[in-house]
Amino acid sequence: MPFGCLLEVAFSSFRTHTSCMEAENHTEASQFLLLSLSYDPELQPILCGGFLSMYMFTVLGNLLIIVAIISDSHLHTPMYFFLANLSFVDICFTSTTVSKMLVNIQAQRKTISYIGCLIQVYFTMIFSGMDQCILTVMVYGRYVAICHPLYYTVIMNPRFCGTLVLMSWFITVSVSLLHILLMRQLTFCIGTEIPHFFCELTQTLKVACSDNFVNTIVLNVATAIMGVFPFMGILFSYSRIVASLMRISSAGGKYKAFSTCGSHLSVVSLFYCTGLGVHISSALTHSSLQNSIASVMYAVVTPMLNPFIYSLRNKDVKGALRRLLNLAAPCL
Repeated sequence: MPFGCLLEVAFSSFRTHTSCMEAENHTEASQFLLLSLSYDPELQPILCGGFLSMYMFTVLGNLLIIVAIISDSHLHTPMYFFLANLSFVDICFTSTTVSKMLVNIQAQRKTISYIGCLIQVYFTMIFSGMDQCILTVMVYGRYVAICHPLYYTVIMNPRFCGTLVLMSWFITVSVSLLHILLMRQLTFCIGTEIPHFFCELTQTLKVACSDNFVNTIVLNVATAIMGVFPFMGILFSYSRIVASLMRISSAGGKYKAFSTCGSHLSVVSLFYCTGLGVHISSALTHSSLQNSIASVMYAVVTPMLNPFIYSLRNKDVKGALRRLLNLAAPCL
C-alpha cells in the first residue's frame, strides 16, 4: 500500500472527532481537488509510468544506500550516519508527495479529503525541513573534520550526532504542527481547487476562503528559521573550510580534503536551487503548470538523484555497494 495511503489510514481515527468541528467552524469542504500536471487523458498513463519509475528509483536507490551503510562497518562514521538519515527522509518525502498522485491517476480522480490534505501538508513540511537540517549538520561534520581534525572523534561522537538528529526532528515536527493548528482555523469552500499535484502549504493557504494573514506571517518566519538560517550555516561552514584548505601547501592535500565535500556540495546546490526555483515560481507566476514542474524538480527529482550523486562520487559508498551486491548475487 502506498505510503500516502498509510498516512491517511493512520489518521482516519481522528475524522469522527473532528467532523462536527469542521462543519461548525473550520471548513465547509470535506475534500479538495488536486490539479495534476495535465488534463489530457492520453497523457495520464505516461505521467503515471514516469512518476512511478522515478518513485521506484528513489526508494530503491536510497534504500540501497541505507542497507550498504548499515551492513558495512567501515561506514559507521558520523558522515554516513547522517547520509543514512538523509536517504530515509528522502524516501519518506517522495512517498508523501507522489503516492497520492499515483493513486489518483490510477483511480481517475483528482480528490483528496480534508484530513488527507492536512496530513500531506504536515508530513511534507516535516520531511522537507529534515532535509535542510540534515544537510546542515552534514556540512558541520565536514567543517570539524577539515578545520579541527584532531578533535573530530571527540566532537562528533555518537551521542552528539544522535542529539543533532533528534533536535532536527523536534524542531521540524514542532514547526509543522504549528502550521497545521493554524490551518485548522481557516475556512475552505466547497469545490476548492489546489493548483498542484499535492497539498503544498503555500498553495493551500492561497485557496483559503478566510483571512490567512496570520498563517502567512508564521510561514515567512518559519521559512527564515528552517530555510535561511541553515543555508547561512552551510555558507559559513564552507567559507571556513575553504579558508582552511587555502593554508594547505600541496595541491594533492587540498584536493583530497575537498573531495570529501564534493558529493555534499552537489546535493546542497541541487536542493537549494530547486527549492529556490519553487519559491520564485510561486511568487512570480500564477501558472499552476509552471509551479508544479518546479515542485517536481524539488520533491521528486532531487531525492531520486541523491543516491546517484553519493554513489558515483564516493569511493567508500561505491565499495560498500559493490560488496553488498556481491553478497546478494548468489541469492538471485
